Amino acid sequence: MNVKRRQIWSLIVLAVLLFTTALPGGAFAKGAPHYSDDEVAYGEEGMVATAHPAATEIGAEVLRKGGTAMDAAIAIQLALNVAEPMMSGIGGGGFMMVYEAEEDDVSIIDSRERAPAGAEPDMFLDENGEVIPFSERHITGDAVGVPGTLKGLMTAYDEWGTRPFNQLINPAIKLAHKGVEVNSVLAEAIDDNQYELSRSAAKDVFLPGGEPLQEGDKLVQKDLADTFKLIRKDGLDAFYGGEIGQALADTVQDFGGTMTSDDLENYQLTIDEPVTGTYRGYEIASMPPPSSGGLTVLQMLKMLEGFDLSEYDVKSPEKYHLMAEAMHLAYADRNAYIGDTQFVDVPMEGMLNEEYLAERASLIEMGQANENVEPGDPWDYQDGELDTAVSSDDDREIGETTHFSVADKWGNHVSYTTTIEQVFGSGIMVPEYGFMLNNELTDFNAVPGGPNQVEPDKRPMSSMTPTMVFKDGEPYLSLGSPGGPTIITSVFQTLVNVIDYDMPLKDAIEEPRIYSASYPQIRWEDGIPDDVRATMEDWGHQWQSSPGEIGNVQAVRVLEDGSYEGAADSSRAGTAIGLDKTAGKNK
Repeated sequence: MNVKRRQIWSLIVLAVLLFTTALPGGAFAKGAPHYSDDEVAYGEEGMVATAHPAATEIGAEVLRKGGTAMDAAIAIQLALNVAEPMMSGIGGGGFMMVYEAEEDDVSIIDSRERAPAGAEPDMFLDENGEVIPFSERHITGDAVGVPGTLKGLMTAYDEWGTRPFNQLINPAIKLAHKGVEVNSVLAEAIDDNQYELSRSAAKDVFLPGGEPLQEGDKLVQKDLADTFKLIRKDGLDAFYGGEIGQALADTVQDFGGTMTSDDLENYQLTIDEPVTGTYRGYEIASMPPPSSGGLTVLQMLKMLEGFDLSEYDVKSPEKYHLMAEAMHLAYADRNAYIGDTQFVDVPMEGMLNEEYLAERASLIEMGQANENVEPGDPWDYQDGELDTAVSSDDDREIGETTHFSVADKWGNHVSYTTTIEQVFGSGIMVPEYGFMLNNELTDFNAVPGGPNQVEPDKRPMSSMTPTMVFKDGEPYLSLGSPGGPTIITSVFQTLVNVIDYDMPLKDAIEEPRIYSASYPQIRWEDGIPDDVRATMEDWGHQWQSSPGEIGNVQAVRVLEDGSYEGAADSSRAGTAIGLDKTAGKNK
């Protein structure tokens, strides 16, 4: 952006902030407006939106040098392993959605973790048949799934990468060697997880001298840098069948798990088609199983299509009531039917059948919460039959992860959600290799039975929901979020804010969100008015005692002139960078 245009944009932002601060409660969500210029960007020739400024800058630099959205995405994920080690990395997995402009096609690389060959349906039960508390089971070797992130990245590179791979991994190596400044998000994560980190080699990285790193400190990760150098030299062979994989398997066994190097050598990802649907004329493409994200988002949107949301204020009790009721119905189906399609039949056709969803939506009553939501029977709307539904409710805690969205000057898009599950995953670091291991197998049901029970080589049900929206057949919006099961509602509500309320992208992200997977309790973000919550309590809903953050959406929208708008969520250190046509300058 040239100086004059930057000054004009800054004045516009300042005027909006001053105006909205004077409004009751402020016009933006999550309390008073507080986002910075770094969280919003515009560009004609590319856009990057991630949860960390170092990763955003690395991705933007790849685009400046002529790389594609995929080249940038690979560099970003490797950089996030360094800058956000508590959220994602090569010890985890994820779902990558790719729009290839030349082919006008959407593909999905599913690098979700898998259970090792030694996994058993009852492995999260104690000797008395009782569920091992989540606080205990998620930090054991049994919690660690066979990681797929690196294989996903290398598969994507082989298919769509254009720059030499060393150019994509070198920035992460440099960042790990040089060190990244600990921000408030990482400092809080380290402080909150000192016990988990103290049990493995992670203590030497994050708790040097027994004390947690503080905001402003430098996080140096030389072992991780050396691991990336080995990957740069030997590629996948270093990890799946090589010395990194052997060290990984040995570490898992040291913590009581069954994983072997054979499990890593045998790991397989899938390349899939998205689940698709429409909402108010827009085409939505999202994640298929084993992710529950796409089906659940599409169900909620379609159930609300029969209501004119725009006739209600964006912070009205009616809007939040309709959303909460749609969530209850969709999550009931999610918990009953969704699992790994390589192991179970998922009634996807029935779950998205418009007659079925109209039947489900008829259970929503204005002004009264439904106290008795049960799963529907989508098998009535496609061939097959209802299996015995087994609830997936247990004491699982809401995890975290990271999401980023990228677009390039050729019109290619990548929307990528990637994870190690809980903050710092299992808390287990592979010694001398410097990366954290996931606890993804705790996404299986702890109690055997149902579509999401533990089985060898199976992928646990996920909530990750990278999503793309098309308008008149052309890419319009790509987005996603972290937050465990709250991912789904974060994406859902951002879509509603953009489509139904015609909000600017940043406002749509910042508008306060709710999460209510079952009657009656609602998790909520600051900014929802007291009188709105009181009215909904009269209708039968219950609110958690205090607000908390839900999700962390990063999104890219295509504007009418073909340029890009990018927005990063304020709940972390999110940053967006756009590129213009003059030598890839920042905007």
